[in-house]
Amino acid sequence: MKSEKKYPKFIRWFLKRPKTTGFVVFLFLSYVVGFILLQQYKLIKEDEQREMNNILNVVHQNIEQALKNCYTTTLTLALTINDKGIPENFDYVSEKLMESNANISTVQLVPDGIIKYIHPLKGNEPALNLNILTEQNLKTEALKSIAKKKMYFAGPFELKQGGVGIVGRFPVFQNNKFWGFSAVIIKLETFLKASGIKNVDDSKYYFQFSKYDVEKKKEIFYLPNQTDFSKKYSIIRTIPDGDWKLYLISKNNNYIYFQIIIPGIIGIILAGLFGILIYFLVKTPEELQSLVTAQATKLLNSEIKFKIIFDQAAIGIASVDLSTGTFLEVNNKFCDLLGYTQSEIKQKNFQSITHPDDLETDLIYVSKLKNGIINEYSMEKRYYTNHGKIIWVNLTVTPIIDRKNEQITAISIIEDITLKKEAEELIKKSEIRFKSLFDDSPLPLREEDFSNVKKYLEELNLMHEDIEVVRNYFEKNPNIVDKSHSLVKLIDANKACLKLHKVKTKEDLIQTKSNLFNNKALYCFTEHLIAITQGENKFILDTIIKNSEGEYRNINLRWNTIQGYKNSLARIIVSTEDTTDRKAVEKIILETNQRMESLINTIDGIVWECDAVSFNFNFISQKVQNILGYSPEEWLESPTFWLDHIYVEDTEWVQNYCMIKTNEKADHDFEYRMVAKNGTLVWLRDIVNVVIENGKTKSLRGIMIDITKTKEAEKELNNSFNLVTEQNKRLLNFSYIVSHNLRSHTSNISSIVTLIESSETEEEREQMMELLKTVSCSLNETMLHLNEVINIRTNIGLVSEPLNLEHYITTVKNVLSEQITTNEVTILTEIPDEAIINYNPAYLESILYNIISNSIRYRHPSRKPIITIKFLMENDMKILQISDNGIGIDLVRNADKIFGMYKTFTNNSDSKGIGLFITKNQIDAMGGNITVESEPNIGTTFKIYIQ
Repeated sequence: MKSEKKYPKFIRWFLKRPKTTGFVVFLFLSYVVGFILLQQYKLIKEDEQREMNNILNVVHQNIEQALKNCYTTTLTLALTINDKGIPENFDYVSEKLMESNANISTVQLVPDGIIKYIHPLKGNEPALNLNILTEQNLKTEALKSIAKKKMYFAGPFELKQGGVGIVGRFPVFQNNKFWGFSAVIIKLETFLKASGIKNVDDSKYYFQFSKYDVEKKKEIFYLPNQTDFSKKYSIIRTIPDGDWKLYLISKNNNYIYFQIIIPGIIGIILAGLFGILIYFLVKTPEELQSLVTAQATKLLNSEIKFKIIFDQAAIGIASVDLSTGTFLEVNNKFCDLLGYTQSEIKQKNFQSITHPDDLETDLIYVSKLKNGIINEYSMEKRYYTNHGKIIWVNLTVTPIIDRKNEQITAISIIEDITLKKEAEELIKKSEIRFKSLFDDSPLPLREEDFSNVKKYLEELNLMHEDIEVVRNYFEKNPNIVDKSHSLVKLIDANKACLKLHKVKTKEDLIQTKSNLFNNKALYCFTEHLIAITQGENKFILDTIIKNSEGEYRNINLRWNTIQGYKNSLARIIVSTEDTTDRKAVEKIILETNQRMESLINTIDGIVWECDAVSFNFNFISQKVQNILGYSPEEWLESPTFWLDHIYVEDTEWVQNYCMIKTNEKADHDFEYRMVAKNGTLVWLRDIVNVVIENGKTKSLRGIMIDITKTKEAEKELNNSFNLVTEQNKRLLNFSYIVSHNLRSHTSNISSIVTLIESSETEEEREQMMELLKTVSCSLNETMLHLNEVINIRTNIGLVSEPLNLEHYITTVKNVLSEQITTNEVTILTEIPDEAIINYNPAYLESILYNIISNSIRYRHPSRKPIITIKFLMENDMKILQISDNGIGIDLVRNADKIFGMYKTFTNNSDSKGIGLFITKNQIDAMGGNITVESEPNIGTTFKIYIQ
């Protein structure tokens, strides 16, 4: 009873009910265990989320920075476009831009949506002249960039030049009119590398990169792992510049449950055991000692539980001796980060693994902690891992105070921030590269703040007013323009800008800004203000400035708002290219060209210039239209125009001749034919001068003179000369024949008359008279033959008409039918039915008759005669070929006698030597030719060439 009085009634109630007490204790401890596990789960989950967010933020920042660098590149590239829409120094600027941005593989300028300028060109030729506004797979994203009027990154997709890449297109507008795109290409592999995705530990997480395809109406994933991750924990970041989604996905969500399930089971078991112990403790006070023992076991188990939680924490935790810096206890994560085992790390102190540059700061903090100046501290520092690698960590140190209020040990918590530091370093390098690009740019650049100017214009209610209204307002209120100019803040200016204005520093430029504000600059700035009131974010104008030395310079001014500042106009990039020297040179060149063109066009010939290797013409004078009918534009449009229009028979030798003379570095003068635009042939005399620079042939220059009329006169003269020569030859030959044959007959007659006069008897006279009659008949026959030859040669009015060749062959066969039958002659013909020739009918029949009758007459005695007649085409000439297998002709002995008059080659009594002579004359009279091929005892072939 006394003992019951020692306890309140509430406690006594529990002491009297040990089972209820044990069960309540069990429920309470189970609740505590559950609460602790829930908190642990939240901590682990938060750690995981924080780690994933940190990783994804770093990657997202890397991507954003890479895209910003691309924006700077496209903006600078767009600044090379002059007011005529033509890029200047494209290759030079592109090379410098690519050197400053290693992520970019190619830069492009795309006027009117057609890729016209590429750097580097090598390897990218398939993309040249590609119209991205008509290509179905490129059109949608290109139009999106134009609609948004800002840079948009298309892709990833297969590139025309090969590989997979991302194309960033910056729409360029001139005078409110779309000019085209300034574009950069980043290979997908380079893009992923720059993002830092490949540096992330892939044992726990993996990335996915996607874009929604409007045409396919589904989300397209680009990284290799495309498994369904909808049931896995993931976080998302969107990249609006390319409408991309970036996923970071946890590979195993169950590991969290594994970290709490074992402690949970142990906790429930401990709660049950503790409930049982309370039951026995309440039931039997005598077993108090046993209860104490159970309590000690519980504490031990709790320590084990703490040890498990300590070892399995997601961040590095270590217990450190503040006096020596030795590691007393470390968890598994701490060991994993530094690459040491538990035993190895406990043999070291934090001083030995800390980077020397961070050690002094760390020791100062430890000293303050030991002296009670601070209660804890945090810092970013570097550790050396077991493999010599440096990692960045976020260190938090909290002391553990003993009963004497002395700080003996401390708990150090480290979080790996290496990726974050690398990202910061990348950002810093990018900023340095941008600064270097800005400062060292050959273009004069300055960055200005127009935010106060815009506010001032808004206060004046000039924003979005009609252009003419705004212009009239400024003309009537020039003080407003001056006030607006004073509100412009100069943020920065590069070296080229300072050099242009002849000042040494940015401060000097600010001080002299108002003095440099001349009337032309006033007009230019007024146009700026008008553009601002119309909501424009870019502006291009040719104007004149005055430098600090009072010198006026022509400039091409370009004014562009940096992305993200289009509403405030707080950051404006202004480029001012000095065009003074260029305009002066252009004026001189223009005047010189006009004088040269005027002089060249007065020359009666085609003045030209071409490349010495390819013969690609780069200049042709207007006279080409008068002489050949082609315009200079038509000629220069094709690199091979000259070679393509040389007459086909002259092309090969002209090209070879020019190459030989060019290689010899020798001036040359030659004649050839070209085909005019109307299809006629024009003879040209080309006088060529070889231009040599540094010992090498660089180009060819010359003048083409029309000599067609001279050539035609020369041709007519040659034809007349050839005709007279031929006629003289024939006349001499004919006179020889006449004198020879008539002299023979007259000599015979004269001899017979002498014999008649000296004959003594009548019988002798009669014999002589008979002989005289024979000679007289022979003379008459000779006169008939000579008369026929004269008729052929003097008949210049021969009538030609279309004749069917097969029909005339049949006619001749009918005339010779008796001889053909008697001598068993076989005549084979290979004549097309439609074979028609223009010829004199009498001559054609005579030619066929003479040749076929000769083939029968001079047949071979030991074989049946076969005559073959063919009709052939050779080099646009019609050929009638007649072959036989007769006795043949010895051409070695008789080649020059075949077509002579009274020339015979056999002992045949019928041979008179007149048939082939007449045939040759008839063929010549028709403008043709006849040839013969023959071998004794084999046969003869005649070829008659017909015009």
